[in-house]
Amino acid sequence: MGEGFKVLDHTADIGIAAYGADIKELFSNAATGLFSLMIDLNTVKEDSEREVRLTAEDVETLLVEWLNELIYVSDVEHLLFKRFQIDEINGKQVKARCFGEKVDQSRHRLERAIKAATYHMLRITKLDGGYEVTVIFDI
Repeated sequence: MGEGFKVLDHTADIGIAAYGADIKELFSNAATGLFSLMIDLNTVKEDSEREVRLTAEDVETLLVEWLNELIYVSDVEHLLFKRFQIDEINGKQVKARCFGEKVDQSRHRLERAIKAATYHMLRITKLDGGYEVTVIFDI
C-alpha cells in the first residue's frame, strides 16, 4: 500500500484514504495524511513531543475527534507533527504521543490550512489484512 495513505480530491474540501494493519496504525496514518496536506513532512523535525488523550462514543467519532484535536493543537500551539505513536486505543479511547516541532517560517511553507475533519463520507472499513478509512477535511 505504499505510504499508508493517499490524497483524495473533493470540491471545496480535501480528503485522504488512510490504511493500517490495525486501528493504531490506521489512526497514525490518518494523522500523517492530515499533516501531509498542510506541510512537506520532510521539512519537519522531531524536536517536540505532545501527548494527546481523547474519549468518544465510538471509533469513527474518536478518529474525527483525534484529527480535530491535532488541528487544534497545531493551530493554537503552532506545532507541526510528522510522527504519531498510538500508545493505547480501544473503540472509545486513544492515548498517543505526537512528534514534531514549532512552525519555523524560514523552513516551513504551509501548503494549505485545514479547518476540521468532517463526518462526510467517514467510514472505517475492515479489509483483509487491515483497515481503511476515508476522511474529508474542510479547508
